[in-house]
Amino acid sequence: MGVSNTRAFLFLVAGLAAVAAGQAPQSEKPAPFENEIAKFEVDDLKNPPMKGGIVFVGSSSIRKWTSLQKDFPDWNVINRGFGGSAISDSVRYAHRIVTPYEPRMIVFFAGTNDLASGKSPETVFADYKAFVATIRTKLPRTPIAYISISPAPSRWGNVENVKKTNRLIQEFSTKKRHLIFIDIFPLMLDSQGQPRPELFVEDRLHMNPDGYAIWTKAVTPVIASTLKERN
Repeated sequence: MGVSNTRAFLFLVAGLAAVAAGQAPQSEKPAPFENEIAKFEVDDLKNPPMKGGIVFVGSSSIRKWTSLQKDFPDWNVINRGFGGSAISDSVRYAHRIVTPYEPRMIVFFAGTNDLASGKSPETVFADYKAFVATIRTKLPRTPIAYISISPAPSRWGNVENVKKTNRLIQEFSTKKRHLIFIDIFPLMLDSQGQPRPELFVEDRLHMNPDGYAIWTKAVTPVIASTLKERN
């Protein structure tokens, strides 16, 4: 047996031995948050959400909005927030956890993790446009409401990038049909223009019920007026 054939034979034997021992060669790593997305899909098979609702999607501030159904009792709301995700993650999974529900409206919050990872406001803005474009391939007229990046105390050092990102997305939203910008940033500041720590939990990033109450008060009339226009 030649040297090359011998090596191939030994590699095959080693591979078969690994499989027999339950140690098959590692497959390609799953995409970020794949497990969370797969769980949504499994849950949907067990208890399919009613189509035509309002999908809340985005990063952990959406995921942790556990009072969503109580806060919006007049509508069928579906929470699809996941992990510490970036906007690009919502782009990747949009056709698995947003468009299949054929929502009447989408409420989206993400971007703070993007900036914290070092992305520029321009890149975050481009990612948001990619999210909109992805949704539009299946839902060309469904309203998308973007909740502005919040003034979290733990990320106040990056506030200028937060403001610029919010401004870029707001300007874009005013020029496009069926896009809405919900500016919660000033609502979470004190009289000195500083973030209000009492609205956040101990990590100074995620909100407590008082913080979510501000979001609810800002989002409710937007949903009401948007859906009224579409009736």
